[in-house]
Amino acid sequence: MTVLIVFAVLFAVLGIVGSVVPGIPGPPLSWIGMLLVYFADKAGERPDPMTLTCLLIWLAVTIIVTILDYVIPAGVTRMAGGHKAASTGAIIGLFAGMILPPVGIITGSLLGAFLGELLVTNKGVWQAFKAGAGAFLGFICGTGLKLCVSGVMAWLIVKFAFL
Repeated sequence: MTVLIVFAVLFAVLGIVGSVVPGIPGPPLSWIGMLLVYFADKAGERPDPMTLTCLLIWLAVTIIVTILDYVIPAGVTRMAGGHKAASTGAIIGLFAGMILPPVGIITGSLLGAFLGELLVTNKGVWQAFKAGAGAFLGFICGTGLKLCVSGVMAWLIVKFAFL
């Protein structure tokens, strides 16, 4: 039971980190932590165990947020008049900017989106700036949503494991 709790907390931390770092699926990792707490509760008799209903609701939330993480950035970029190149540039810039977090991540993502739009579509500097800002805003919204969901799941993991 203790091993499951330790791994659950580890997954909660990885989920929060994964909400910010691209390539690491934050909310799904947090949900795995909740699953481990659920099984730890079944192994030991706790007075307030996590319920299957709670686990399934958060599975649905995790699936929805994971889908929205792909939809939101593309939608906001399109609303700003951007091309897929702006979204791709934002991701490339984000990885390049990881050398100097957090300033490098933000400026790298914004600059990558701007350059991606400018170099691929040739619509001009102002349109590239708008598309780049849209791609960056979409990325920030998706990241914020994942961070909120993973944070709540981490709180639930702590609540059901220790409180």
